[in-house]
Amino acid sequence: MENMNLNKHISGQFNAELDDIRNRVLAMGGLVERQLEQAIDALSTLDAELAQKVITGDHKVNGMEVSIDEECTRIIAKRQPAASDLRLIIAISKSIADLERIGDACVRIAKAALDKRLNNQQPLLVSIENMGRHAIRMLHATLDALARMDADSALELHKEDAKLDREYEGIIRQLMTYMMEDPRSIPDVLDVLWAARAVERVGDRCKNICEYIIYYVKGKDVRHTSYEDMEKDMKD
Repeated sequence: MENMNLNKHISGQFNAELDDIRNRVLAMGGLVERQLEQAIDALSTLDAELAQKVITGDHKVNGMEVSIDEECTRIIAKRQPAASDLRLIIAISKSIADLERIGDACVRIAKAALDKRLNNQQPLLVSIENMGRHAIRMLHATLDALARMDADSALELHKEDAKLDREYEGIIRQLMTYMMEDPRSIPDVLDVLWAARAVERVGDRCKNICEYIIYYVKGKDVRHTSYEDMEKDMKD
């Protein structure tokens, strides 16, 4: 009886630890989402104060990644989880790495907002803002899927990155036209290019997190596979 009570106690502690790291990764996701919203707002309005707030706030994102990753390592060493518990910890550990990189993308966007030369590039900034709003919606939906570990939603969101890529390609075509028409605009246009690239990378990171969700739920590594193959794996 004592052994049964001890095992129950250990199991309860382990579940509490898993719940804790799930809550912490979602808190980190919420912070990154706010960072992205503020970075896009700063770029669209060229608000230097807001941009600086995003840049200085990045250390919080980095700190959360380190602390959550350390906790994942501690749980693996102490509990030696197996099956779905191990997949959960791996999915979280990988997700926080991608969330941290989204935070880095926010900093790149915010730094572009500090360049006053972009006052002359309003049409391009509008295009990036539209793309940025799309990226914010995708990140929000991805975090929602992560909170619920919803593999079906993750699969649908995986396709969304292709739409973001098409918007990015459209902006690149705009940029090329500007540079060909006026070579003097190249330095200004390059700043817009790096900001657009940073937004595009947000979609890539969201896609990665969706793959980790599917890995946790289905126990299958779907990285580097086509959407059609992923769909088949989901049905198996």
